[in-house]
Amino acid sequence: AGLVAAVSNAGGMGFMTALTFPDAERLRAEIRACRALTDKTFGVNLTFLPTLRPPDYPAYIDVCAEEGIRFIETAGRNPEPYMPQITSAGIKVIHKCTSVRHALKAEKIGCDAISIDGFEAAGHPGEDDVTTLILVPLVRDAVGLPLIASGGFADGRGLVAALALGADGMNMGTRFVATREAPVHENLKQALIRHSEVDTRLIMRTLRNTERVLHNQAADKVLEIESGGTPSIQDLIPYVSGLVGKEMLEDGNMDKGTMAAGQCIGLIRDIPTCRELLDRIMAEAGEIINNRFARMVSQKR
Repeated sequence: AGLVAAVSNAGGMGFMTALTFPDAERLRAEIRACRALTDKTFGVNLTFLPTLRPPDYPAYIDVCAEEGIRFIETAGRNPEPYMPQITSAGIKVIHKCTSVRHALKAEKIGCDAISIDGFEAAGHPGEDDVTTLILVPLVRDAVGLPLIASGGFADGRGLVAALALGADGMNMGTRFVATREAPVHENLKQALIRHSEVDTRLIMRTLRNTERVLHNQAADKVLEIESGGTPSIQDLIPYVSGLVGKEMLEDGNMDKGTMAAGQCIGLIRDIPTCRELLDRIMAEAGEIINNRFARMVSQKR
């Protein structure tokens, strides 16, 4: 709750991940804890995963509605089965997509906005390997919904680039991990500063569930297993499970499991507060737009 509130208090819109919590009532408690820290808008992410025992998604949605959440970001599988429940509660849906075809489908089923993930993004960037520079304008040309650019963003230059490509804003995940408010071990924050843009790996490609993660021993082990053929998810669980990742965030053992990280780690050089980070991003973007772009326009007259 602390990081989500800090992002919103600083002028962004923070999102908490529902499946971080084992049940809907735990999510309710976290929403209330966040609301005690901010009177600004924040949202909830719901990721629809292919599992044998799916979470109780309707219960999570009910809690969001009861607690006055105005925005849900959906990700993973098609959210269409849950759209009536979400929209009937007056909640806006931002669907995370990794391709033009997914964005078109999201618009068709009634989503209110698109968050488009380029190849640089942490976590699951899809299977098409199309970078943000190409994907954002393609989606902008294809859909009429508000568009948030994701993947590779960490500073004011990225914000200006996102706007120039046709997005209405940008989404940051990895960059906020390296802030003072992020509730993760200091070892992880320092690792993000220490590593460069070439220090991520793509794992689980054999399962067509590609994930971009920080390069460590666990990532190398997953790639070693994958190189031997087509493993099952059970073969990889000891390294990629959320429980292992949670332990890693808490104890700082940077080789225990895999950790999602985007290529923007090459742009991370400090650990500011969320307010310092967003103020700096806006100042940098303003300088580029008001000075550099203004000079370019005036020189052409």
